[in-house]
Amino acid sequence: MTEAILLVGGKGTRLRPLTVHTPKPMVPAAGVPFLTHQLARARAAGVDHIVLATSYLAEVFEPHFGDGSALGLHLEYVTEKEPLGTGGAIRNVAERLRSGPDEPVLIFNGDILTGLDIRALVGTHESTGADVSLHLTKVTDPRAYGLVPTDDTGRVLAFLEKPQTPEEIVTDQINAGAYVFRRSVIDTIPAGRPVSVERETFPGLLAAGAHLQGMVDSTYWLDLGTPAAFVRGSADLVMGRAPSPAVPGRRGDRLILPTARVASDAKLTGGTVVGEGAFVAEGARVCGSTILPGAVIEPGAVVTDSLIGSRARVGERSVLTGAVVGDGAVVGADNELRDGVRVWCDARIPAGAVRFSSDQ
Repeated sequence: MTEAILLVGGKGTRLRPLTVHTPKPMVPAAGVPFLTHQLARARAAGVDHIVLATSYLAEVFEPHFGDGSALGLHLEYVTEKEPLGTGGAIRNVAERLRSGPDEPVLIFNGDILTGLDIRALVGTHESTGADVSLHLTKVTDPRAYGLVPTDDTGRVLAFLEKPQTPEEIVTDQINAGAYVFRRSVIDTIPAGRPVSVERETFPGLLAAGAHLQGMVDSTYWLDLGTPAAFVRGSADLVMGRAPSPAVPGRRGDRLILPTARVASDAKLTGGTVVGEGAFVAEGARVCGSTILPGAVIEPGAVVTDSLIGSRARVGERSVLTGAVVGDGAVVGADNELRDGVRVWCDARIPAGAVRFSSDQ
């Protein structure tokens, strides 16, 4: 296994305001851009050539990763002029691949945190002679996902849309967003127009009699598409629940980047990350949260399961739970922000302006 495609062109609309200035794969998780974890795991599995299919804020990727040599990789970048969907993006980068027609090409979605055994997926692909192999995972509630039933040998039988009734839930197996394609199959995807690999390419291949193989790997798997999931994924990386060779420090309750400052009596727990140049003041309590570079948590603030953007500020005694504070925003003292609230970039919330309890 020598090469892969990483699909990193999405706008990350469900993650806004985190993705207003930063493409989703470049938002820091456990102290480094999330994409770094994916690249490092691919390299550890023996991949050495990766093509990044970029679109939204495409100019951000290459200045950070360069040619990939620092990670032991050779990276190339292909930018879509217009969004082409997952299948279109794969086809759009095909000319940069070096594999022969029957050789395997690994494909990752850029927003999945997983403990997938990459070598095992490639091994399954090669041993079964499949045209495409898919990583499948089992979920307790599959209603939010497309279902992928397989036979006793793992061969894919169908691709079913999100089930609407209990009778439609025929399996708990879902598409987990990592694939191995026979190189020649990529060339069958229509070029120059949007194509969904999930809705068009895979069902079309199945209807044409192609061999699609599923491999169930139910180790750690998380779609980082929402702010709550992203914060949880970062914490899981810090605590070692999610595997990555790219976490810049020891696994544990907290990760403090080298230029960050934390007061001696501040309490950091639950996989909290304090980014470069950030400051957590005296008496503050931060649990399961990500504090991005340059942010400030003022004295006595309590931040739980939240993400505080770059250069943002959380005022004294403010209590945030399940909140997202955009880059440069300021939450004044004595505010209470609860689950799901999103404070936009550079917004200003005056002291005591938002509360869920009495001010007494």
